[in-house]
Amino acid sequence: MVTVADFNGTVKPDWCPACGNFAQLSAIKAVLAELGIEPHNTVVVSGIGCSSNLPEFIKAYGFHGLHGRALPVASAVKWANPKLTVIAYGGDGDGFFEGTQHFYHTAKRNVDITYIVSDNQIFGLTTGQASPTSEIGFKSKTTPYGNIEEPTNPLTFGLAAGATFVARGFSGDPKHLNEIIKRGIQHRGFSFIDVMSPCVTFNKLNTYDYFRKRVYKYEAKDLTDFSAAYKISQEWGDKIPIGIFYEKTERSYIDMDPVASQTPMIDIEPVKLNEKLVEEFL
Repeated sequence: MVTVADFNGTVKPDWCPACGNFAQLSAIKAVLAELGIEPHNTVVVSGIGCSSNLPEFIKAYGFHGLHGRALPVASAVKWANPKLTVIAYGGDGDGFFEGTQHFYHTAKRNVDITYIVSDNQIFGLTTGQASPTSEIGFKSKTTPYGNIEEPTNPLTFGLAAGATFVARGFSGDPKHLNEIIKRGIQHRGFSFIDVMSPCVTFNKLNTYDYFRKRVYKYEAKDLTDFSAAYKISQEWGDKIPIGIFYEKTERSYIDMDPVASQTPMIDIEPVKLNEKLVEEFL
């Protein structure tokens, strides 16, 4: 039997007290244990940022990579061994700035991984600069007179790119967040979960109180209705929906790839693989 304790890492999280990342770390460990997924069958991949330190705080295989590059690494891991549960994790700066191109292509390919973004609407690790999701008028070190750029909408971007599971959670509602992450991991295909995660140190606008006054649980009548999902994902302001917006059952990239679907790299003996490559290219 798999327990949450099985995923407790030897390195304790060094996030600021009350950071929303704690709730996400707890949710990931709880869901993996509930689903009976063992640590040695789990891989967590991240880029750069406060939240991206998560692979160090969970007992599983992990890869802490370059800024915005979590998704291509996570994709490669899944293609090499489809039996693994692969989770990509990072912040809004990492995912929607440096990683925008990778986000688009991974969603379009419908790679069978779960991508969780800790969205605090600021660059936290570099001590408080405006991020792609910062609101208009937001004052920071890089926008002292207020942000003038329209914020990125991660949900509409994910939907337009072709993600087959799109959801939003809130770190201030752990029980609800757990259920969303559970559904995302169970989904076969690219699961994108944007988590509103307050930065208690540098973002004094988008606080826990800010979200608690605005968030409400959205329950879709038809999760396959793309138009409805796209419409509700644009709602922001006095009311902010959280929940699962869209889910479509479709073949994943591995299901469609003639090589990976038949003989994953993990099942090929190294010697035979080398012989095959030599024969093909020489």
